[in-house]
Amino acid sequence: MLFGETFKALSEQDRLKQVKEIPLRSLAHLGDAVFELFERERELLASVTVKKLHDQVVSRVNSKEQARLIEILKPNLTEDELDIVRRARNLKPAGFRRNVEQAVLRQATAFEALIGYRFLTDEVRLKELLDLTDLK
Repeated sequence: MLFGETFKALSEQDRLKQVKEIPLRSLAHLGDAVFELFERERELLASVTVKKLHDQVVSRVNSKEQARLIEILKPNLTEDELDIVRRARNLKPAGFRRNVEQAVLRQATAFEALIGYRFLTDEVRLKELLDLTDLK
């Protein structure tokens, strides 16, 4: 866990309060790393070569795929999770990328923020959400 034992020792209410103070971009940054690690672990046993491992992970850890995945997850999200997604989606994109539409970047940021939020608040729920992405 990012905040170590001190963070885990907090009550659920105090932990949620602290996490809600973290900027959404920071949650998205963390969520991107968590999702990439999940994908690497998932592909590790299935891939024969490191190149194939890399190619499979890159095919899932990119803004277009993450934008697609958030749309798949939306019907399964709680009100709290939908609020995180809405607020993160409404952030102004941090940079300009020619090969990706702004709407796609916003959706991908929302996906990453959701993953980062759940990583810090509820690892069981995080696993449920990641398993839903694995089925699609």
